[in-house]
Amino acid sequence: MHKTHVIAVVDDDEAMRTSLSSLLRASGYRVLGYAAPADYLESDGPAQTDCLISDMQMPGMSGTQMLDALRAQGWRMPVIFVSAHAGDLPCDKSRATDVVACLRKPFAADELVVWVEVALRTLQASGTQKN
Repeated sequence: MHKTHVIAVVDDDEAMRTSLSSLLRASGYRVLGYAAPADYLESDGPAQTDCLISDMQMPGMSGTQMLDALRAQGWRMPVIFVSAHAGDLPCDKSRATDVVACLRKPFAADELVVWVEVALRTLQASGTQKN
């Protein structure tokens, strides 16, 4: 798979955001990092994003609320949710909204990369990218 895709990482935990961004860059992806959902929504990030990785619990807006806002604006991209709290992960009800995976922190680096590749294959197969 050609890895010029853009992965957006939205996580209020700076260490986690930096770690994920470094891992994804080392895997050949271009990465956009955001500390808050509002920062991402107010930027040109959604227009560039091929896959979104988001924490579930963040101050002000949750990952699912951000996803709802993206959908309301017409943005479509595969999503991977991560959370330290198993009860936060909405995989069952969110599958219909392009949620490819829900990972509980801590997770293995190679597991995340595999899910990003799955998400990008899903994106290519569906033909729905961005707005």
